[in-house]
Amino acid sequence: MTGDKKNDKDIDVTDVDHADVDDTSADRAGTADDLDSLDDDDNELDASVVTDDYDDDLDDDSDDDDDDDDSDDDDDDDDDYDDATSDEIDFVVALYREGGEPTVTELPDICANDLDELVAQLRRMPGDVGAVGAVSINGEFFVLCRVRGNQIQVLLNDAVASNDWPIARDVIDFLGLEVPDPDDDSEPVGDLDILADQGVSDFEMESIAEDFDEDSGELVGRVVEDMKFTEPFDKALGDDGP
Repeated sequence: MTGDKKNDKDIDVTDVDHADVDDTSADRAGTADDLDSLDDDDNELDASVVTDDYDDDLDDDSDDDDDDDDSDDDDDDDDDYDDATSDEIDFVVALYREGGEPTVTELPDICANDLDELVAQLRRMPGDVGAVGAVSINGEFFVLCRVRGNQIQVLLNDAVASNDWPIARDVIDFLGLEVPDPDDDSEPVGDLDILADQGVSDFEMESIAEDFDEDSGELVGRVVEDMKFTEPFDKALGDDGP
C-alpha cells in the first residue's frame, strides 16, 4: 500500500512538471505573438510616414525667388527711362486717308512715350488702308508705326536711341532685338517698306532714315512729302512744325 501511494505522488509531481512546461511554452508563444504584433505596428507606422519634400520645396522657393529677381531687374530697366517731356517731343501725329483724302491728327504726348498707347490710338482712326503714327523726339530720332487691322509695322531710324528714350526701347522690344551698346553706330531697325504702297519705297526710306545729320523732324517731313500729306501735316502742327 505504501509503495502505491508513493508512486501516486511521483505521478502527481510529473503532472505538475508537464503543466509548468506547458505554461512556459504558452508564455513563449504569447511573447512571440507580442513581438509579431509590434513588428506589424512598426510596419504600419513606416507606411504612414510621408516622404519629406522639404529640400525640394526649398529648391522650388529658390527658383521662384530667382524668377522674382529677374522680374525686378526688368522693372528696374524700365524705371531707368524718363519719359520725353512736352518740350522734347517735336510732334506725335496720326496720318490716314478717309474717303481718299489725306488727314493728319495730333495725338496725346503719351503716344510719344508708349508704343502700346500709340498702337491703341491708331486703331481708332478710320483710315482706308490703316493709319500711320509719326513721332519725332528732340530732333534726334523718329519712329513710324503703321496699323492695319491686326498687322503692326514699326520703324525706328536710330536703334541707339533705345538706350535713352522709352518709345525707342519699346520698338526694340517689339522687334525682339537687343538694346545696342551706346557706343555702337546708329542704324535704322524695323520695316523699311512700311510705306512702300504709299509712295515711299524701301530704298527711299532707308536713305531718309540713315541721314543722321539731319533733324529727325525734317526727316519725317520728307516722308510726309513723298506720301502727299504735306498740307494737312503742316496745318496740324501749325507753328510748331519742324
